[in-house]
Amino acid sequence: MQIIRKYFPGLSPVQYQQIEGLFPLYSFWNEKINVISRKDIENLYTHHVLHSLAIAKFISFPYGSTVLDAGTGGGFPGIPLAIMFPDNRFTLLDSIRKKIKVVDEIAAETGLQNVQTVCTRMEEYHIRHHFIVCRAVSPFPVFCRYSLKNLLPGETGIIFLKGGKLDEELGDYAGKVKVISVSNYFEEPWFSTKKIIFLPFFCNV
Repeated sequence: MQIIRKYFPGLSPVQYQQIEGLFPLYSFWNEKINVISRKDIENLYTHHVLHSLAIAKFISFPYGSTVLDAGTGGGFPGIPLAIMFPDNRFTLLDSIRKKIKVVDEIAAETGLQNVQTVCTRMEEYHIRHHFIVCRAVSPFPVFCRYSLKNLLPGETGIIFLKGGKLDEELGDYAGKVKVISVSNYFEEPWFSTKKIIFLPFFCNV
């Protein structure tokens, strides 16, 4: 929890309380439904919460904009971002119902009023949002193939958290995206290979 205070010293007491409550909640639910590697639960704040909040260092979502977390898994990056941006609406989508159950329970216990969940596949979801965020498991072009239809026009975009080398993966998107090293924001070695990929709406292929 101290690492969150280190990089986000200006949060409200309610926000700190919500973030502090995530560890016991995830520890409890992870024993029932594995949404985080059990070997990694002790690193919840660094590897999951702070990693998600790299997006908050990159962008401050405009007031009232809607954000889709596509493939939220256990609620990352959506839950930490919903705490960080209480004036935005977050839709957390995943195709695995038991993961959505965990997200629903954690959002409720945390007192988040700006989160809703959807259990479906991205291919079958057609509502548009101002921003789409994802902590990636699929290659960027594959993700865009399924998600661009869900992006509202305007000063909007896709924000993609990804690790490793990206040169070949980006393909036709290489000249259209902005790539930011998460180590620009956080000094811990774990972030040295982590990147933020931002594709603005007007750069869509």
